[in-house]
Amino acid sequence: MKFVVLNELGRLVRWLRILGFDTAYFPKHDKATLAMISLKEDRVILTRDTRISKYGGYRTFRVDSDSYKEQVKQVIEGLNLKIDEDKLFTRCVVCNAEIEAIDKNEVKDKVPEYVFQTQEYFSKCPKCERIYWRGTHWGNTKKILKEAGLS
Repeated sequence: MKFVVLNELGRLVRWLRILGFDTAYFPKHDKATLAMISLKEDRVILTRDTRISKYGGYRTFRVDSDSYKEQVKQVIEGLNLKIDEDKLFTRCVVCNAEIEAIDKNEVKDKVPEYVFQTQEYFSKCPKCERIYWRGTHWGNTKKILKEAGLS
C-alpha cells in the first residue's frame, strides 16, 4: 500500500518510510492536486483534516492521535497492514526512494570513522545520496514498535 501524507502528519511520514511503505509527503492542501496524486499513483491519503477525509472519489484515512507512536499503530491496525521486518529501512527517510546496497569501500570518506570501522553493511539512496547503516536506530525502532504493540 502506498500513501500520501499531509503536512500535519510529518513525523508519521518518516515512520512509514522506516517501515518500508512508499510514502509521499504533501505539505499543501490543494485538494485538486491531492486528489490527482492519490488517484494517479493509487495512494491512500493520510490526514487529520476532517474536511478532506469526507470527500469521495479517492481513499482517505483519518488519523486522530497526536502521538506518532499511536499514529503508526492507528494506520497499521486501521488499514490492516502487516509490518515486514525485511522491509525495515529499505526506503530513504528523506526522499522516499528505495535505498540500495553499496560496497563498504565506497563510503570510507562519507561516514564517521567509527561507523566505518564498526559496520559492515551500508546502503545509499540513489536520489539524494544519503548513506545508511545498521546503527542503534535499528534496535530503537524495534523497541518503539514493541512499545506500540506492533511487533
